[in-house]
Amino acid sequence: MARIEEAGKTVSEFLSKVLHIEEGKIKVIRTLKENGGWETEVEVYEESSFIKSLGLPTRVLDRNIYTVRLDGDLEILSYGRKEQAQLESL
Repeated sequence: MARIEEAGKTVSEFLSKVLHIEEGKIKVIRTLKENGGWETEVEVYEESSFIKSLGLPTRVLDRNIYTVRLDGDLEILSYGRKEQAQLESL
C-alpha cells in the first residue's frame, strides 16, 4: 500500500501536467485513506478564467480546489474542480 506522501506527490504531478501549472502553485490540503485508495483535495492557483475569457493579459490568479481519487496503486481514478458554492461552505 502506498504512503500518504506518495499519494500527495502523485496528485501534484498529475495536476501539474493536466492543468499545465507549475507545481509551486499546487498544494495538497487534505488527504484521506479510504477503501484501499486515497481521496485528496488540492488547492490550485490558476489564471483568472474570467479575465482570460476577455482576452486580457492578467496576473490575477483564482484559487480553485480540486478533488482527486486514487486507487491503492496510486492510479488516478477521477478528478474534478469543486464548485464555488461548495468552497464557500468549507
